Amino acid sequence: MQNKQAIILLFLANIISGLAQGISMVAIPWYFIKVVGLPELFAYAYIIITFLTLFWGLYAGTLIDRYSRKKLFVIINVLCGVSIGSIAMYGFQIGHLPNFLVILVFGITIFNYNVHYPNLYAFGQEITEPKNYGKLNSYIEVQGQTTSVLAGAFAALLLTGTQNNILEIAGFIFTLPFDIKPWKIYEVFLMDAITYIAVIFIFLLMKYKPIIQEKIHKGNLFSRLEGGIQYLKNNPIIFVFGILSYMLFAFTLVQVHVILPSYVHKFLKMDGNIYASAEIYYSIGAICSGFLILRVFRKINTVSSIIILLAVVSLAFYGMAVYKLLWIFFLGNFILGIANAGVRILRTTYIFNHIPNNLIGRAGSVFNSLNIIIRMIMIGAFSLPFFNIDDNIRYAYFVGVGLMLLTLILLLFWYKRIVSVDRN
Repeated sequence: MQNKQAIILLFLANIISGLAQGISMVAIPWYFIKVVGLPELFAYAYIIITFLTLFWGLYAGTLIDRYSRKKLFVIINVLCGVSIGSIAMYGFQIGHLPNFLVILVFGITIFNYNVHYPNLYAFGQEITEPKNYGKLNSYIEVQGQTTSVLAGAFAALLLTGTQNNILEIAGFIFTLPFDIKPWKIYEVFLMDAITYIAVIFIFLLMKYKPIIQEKIHKGNLFSRLEGGIQYLKNNPIIFVFGILSYMLFAFTLVQVHVILPSYVHKFLKMDGNIYASAEIYYSIGAICSGFLILRVFRKINTVSSIIILLAVVSLAFYGMAVYKLLWIFFLGNFILGIANAGVRILRTTYIFNHIPNNLIGRAGSVFNSLNIIIRMIMIGAFSLPFFNIDDNIRYAYFVGVGLMLLTLILLLFWYKRIVSVDRN
């Protein structure tokens, strides 16, 4: 594999920044449910932030295809690190943070995600040989989810602390030689800000030689965006596959930030360590998927593989909706990790093989924008009063079952045409 050193540094930077970001993204929803007691405020804020990313995501795609991806990483990390660090220092100064600043940190992190991960994949495609696309995407998944395991473990520790030297993570009990007090939300944010700044130096050390060198479109915003839209318009089968293969990812994001905190609190009636532990089991499943998915499905085409994964995760959602059992909850998140990571690896490899690198950011932004619209609809639906009554949040997983089965049916309908494009 060429540019091996650059890829290693890329993974290292992703691990360092992803750890603190992951802790923050687990801590914020739980903070609004348990500490503030305003889950609906977070849900409404999430809808607004998601709506704003609809426009930012489109613009971010044009930036990814217009400028150096390495420089874009540096600029975004500077902006996010300074802004979150300033908010954290304000929290230290007054001893707490107003709710709108906590929401602002969530928004900044989402802002970063919407350019970081598309840029990460585009950069990976740029510096990797086509024969290694599948391997690269598997590595990205394993690295990312290993970080999520650590983030979930630390989040469980920092959100609830320990009592009498006892720490419970992922259903297991550990005895520590000392007690740990729960962190304040601004203390978590300071750690987050420091990692943003730290990874800047890693990117500055990075040297690479592009494998793919294609002409950069230097037109205005609309002309650049039009290039991505036009490509997908000329390749409707790729467009259909991209949208359908994003459905599980859309539900998973909503599940993590909207459904899961309320599900743990109101249905399972458990604390933040269980909520954070769900992230651990999910990530373990995703890591397993990163190592095994291409091997397990090596003799099966991409569409068939995704259909199988959607069928399996539907069963997991059904179990979580029906059974109030901790082991089923953990198993469901483990299966979700396998399925979502597996679909993402298969989808990204397919897109790498069918969309040129100089269009990958803009085409990806179109998929992401439609994905955002779908998420907004789901967030709005799951924010309805019905889902906040007693333990009704569990019915959200029945919605997940229906969505996965619908996606599965549509993939079967388009099956021959998608497979035909893949073969060609």
